[in-house]
Amino acid sequence: MKAILVVVLACVMVPTLALAQEGQAPGNLNTITGVNVTGGRVEIVGTKKPNFTTFTMTDPPRLVIDISEAVFSGVKEEIAVGNGTITGIRTASYGSDESSIARVLIGYEREVETDIQASGNTLVVTIAGSGGTAVAERPGATAPAGTAPATTPGTTAEQAAVAARTDRQQQENAAAQSTAAAQDRQQQEKAAAQSTAAAQAERQQQEKAAAQAAAAAQAEAEAQRQAQARAEADRKAQEEAAKVAAQQAQQAEQRRLQEERAAKEAAAAAEKKRQQDEARAAAEAKKQQAAEEKARRESEAQAAAAEKKRQQDEARAAAEAKKQQAAEEREAKLEEARAAAEERRRQQAEARQARVAQAERPRQAPAQGDSADVSSRSKVMTLVGFRPAPSGSRVFVRTNEPVSYNVTEGNKEVVLELENTRISESNNTRSLNTSFFDTAVVSVDADPGPSRTVRVAIKLKEQVQFETRQNGNEVSIEFQSPSSR
Repeated sequence: MKAILVVVLACVMVPTLALAQEGQAPGNLNTITGVNVTGGRVEIVGTKKPNFTTFTMTDPPRLVIDISEAVFSGVKEEIAVGNGTITGIRTASYGSDESSIARVLIGYEREVETDIQASGNTLVVTIAGSGGTAVAERPGATAPAGTAPATTPGTTAEQAAVAARTDRQQQENAAAQSTAAAQDRQQQEKAAAQSTAAAQAERQQQEKAAAQAAAAAQAEAEAQRQAQARAEADRKAQEEAAKVAAQQAQQAEQRRLQEERAAKEAAAAAEKKRQQDEARAAAEAKKQQAAEEKARRESEAQAAAAEKKRQQDEARAAAEAKKQQAAEEREAKLEEARAAAEERRRQQAEARQARVAQAERPRQAPAQGDSADVSSRSKVMTLVGFRPAPSGSRVFVRTNEPVSYNVTEGNKEVVLELENTRISESNNTRSLNTSFFDTAVVSVDADPGPSRTVRVAIKLKEQVQFETRQNGNEVSIEFQSPSSR
């Protein structure tokens, strides 16, 4: 029985025309992506709501479902089931483009009644119950208006008739066998009669399907002719577009070559300018370096000359100092020889100055240093300074050893004379401006005087009392504040 079923399925599902199983579906076709079996339930899953027609066949029992404008994708051509109800399922596609038809053939172990329902994009086939010896097409499963049951495109009416007669002969044989078997039982005879009637109805339906298939084949041929015409027009349009594109590409290539040549020329010019700039910069740098080197050598030469001059000046100064020291030593000896005469002249001058000071200010007597402990050597004044104090101010002079001195007072001035003394540093001859202090002293000036003396002139804001004393190598004059007079 199963062997006969396989042969019949092959006859139905492998027609003489070429089948397009699992082709690539255009965007407007229903793509069947799955055929699933669960017991006696078969689900056909697509991408759109199915538009279908059905018809049944007997000996063996089978159900054929043609889905219009549909193709398979990823669905096997043969699905073996053998679950006691369904023996197997075969799938095939035929036609092209919008006329493509997806066929699903379901083989059963026995005659059954089926219920076919479309739920969204899924077509569900279920077994409604046990049927008689023949199963006619369900009224609800007939083809939609204007849609004929499809057969394999390209099959002629004669071939369809031969196939129908062959199938009818097979059915008659099965009916005869059923009649012989029904002699023992009345029910079997009735089933055989029903099977014969169903076979006749199926034969008529197959003949009708063959006629519809011929019409569909003719329509498909016309559609193919139109498609070829459209393809030829598309090919010519594509050739024209390719020609235009080639011309545009050639023009673009020419522009690219021109731009590339211009870019290379610009790059070469820029490189040449860069090299010229670098050469000019290198020359400027070399020139600058030479000038800096020349300036450095000149600076070094000047520094060397200055150093040489400094050394010469130092040598000359050393010689002058040595010469001066020798002259001073000679002069010191002469001074010692003239000390007595000078002392007499000094005493006479002091007496004369004392009289003058007494005439100007009888209340203040000139101060005179004690010469008892003073040597006859030439003295050196090393420092002259001024120091303010809370009760007044103090002017002091330092020497290298005790000296003889005279202090005379004039109009807003006090003069301190150091005998047999010289100034060692020229800084000591600079004037000391003390006017910004709140004291009686305005300024202090030390200068070399006549006969190897140092004259320290102290300018006053006003006449104030003062006191002169010598402590070791320092002679100081203490002045009272102007407000304390």
